[in-house]
Amino acid sequence: MNCEVIAVGTELLLGQIVDTNSTWIGEQLALSGIDCYYQVKVGDNFERMRVVLAEALARSDSVIVCGGLGPTQDDITREVVAEVAGVSLERCPDLVESLSQVFASRDRKMPENNLRQADIPAGAEVMPVHPGTASGFKVEISGKAVYVVPGVPWEMQMMISDYVLDDLRKCAGSTAVIQSRTLRTWGDSESGLSEKLHDEIQRLDETRECTLAFLASGIEGLQIRLTAKASSTLAAAHILDIEEQIVRRIIGDHIVFGVDDETMESAVLAELRRRGLTLALAESLTGGLIGVRISAVAGASDVFRGGLVSYANEAKFKLLRVPRGPVISEAAVMAMAHGAARLLDTDCAIAVTGVAGPDPVEGCDQGTVWMATLVAGVVEAHRAKLPFDRERIRQITTISVLNNLRKRLLRLPTNSA
Repeated sequence: MNCEVIAVGTELLLGQIVDTNSTWIGEQLALSGIDCYYQVKVGDNFERMRVVLAEALARSDSVIVCGGLGPTQDDITREVVAEVAGVSLERCPDLVESLSQVFASRDRKMPENNLRQADIPAGAEVMPVHPGTASGFKVEISGKAVYVVPGVPWEMQMMISDYVLDDLRKCAGSTAVIQSRTLRTWGDSESGLSEKLHDEIQRLDETRECTLAFLASGIEGLQIRLTAKASSTLAAAHILDIEEQIVRRIIGDHIVFGVDDETMESAVLAELRRRGLTLALAESLTGGLIGVRISAVAGASDVFRGGLVSYANEAKFKLLRVPRGPVISEAAVMAMAHGAARLLDTDCAIAVTGVAGPDPVEGCDQGTVWMATLVAGVVEAHRAKLPFDRERIRQITTISVLNNLRKRLLRLPTNSA
């Protein structure tokens, strides 16, 4: 069983409203074991809506149409569905009564336009759940179910959860579930990961026990999404557990810094906590971005002591005891790391200095960055040349130096202080 989603509304195409409804519906279908191969957005145009619905019925087992059930002239979903079904609209007395009660409960007179919301295609089944004035309905077209729900998110979600999903599962005659797991990586390119995983991807294409896909996430790295379909949540999780270990073994476990919603900073804090270590920061070109990300993680205070934004050179010289001289240098960034650890009495430290641009500094071009990590008194520093704009230089420096510390921590024995 597969189900297509059609989101209706010109405002979606203009970018005035983000289509979160289709995303939510897709997630719920997956959790119910219903495949979703297509999601389409279409404006409030009768002919284009008619074509989109006809195409969906030609290629999918069932369809959910979301939006266009309001009382205004551009709310034409009912008319389009009736046209494709080859039937007329009929006014439902029960819906007229329901609408009247809604307005009466608000001490308001019902506008005549709202009666349009009581019109449904002949033979359609009104959904028993309709928390607002827009009523959802189900209609059979060429033996396929079309579920029509409002675009207001909370109304749509109630109808999907309390009626549509159960009905789809009954039609499918299956209790299968679809589960995904996302491995978050940093340190390799999409082409590099694809090359390493080429044979495994081919094997999965043949066995169909799981699927593997890549998703580039900008400064947050590359994601590898694993998806499994099984008879139960437990069985799907077992398949994902096995495939995750295979992928980690192929690409290198150190490349994977998190799973699903885990971030680089939460991974670093977890490693520090596991080893009973504390952290201090000394930031220059990042201007506090590292501290912002670290402190945004709940519970960070048990290992994160604080940081210094030594943006001006004098702050580096006086507070961190950086030797007077060039500050875009290995010597400067190493001194910054030592200074932060000393001032805040920590086991570990991160330090960054460089040129965010646009103008050169000390003869160094934009994108020249020095990063350092200190662990148990030992500093490792390296230079990077980042060919990006000012903001991306700062952001990529932030996650890169956090990853440097993470990899160093992984090499330590547990409870190393």
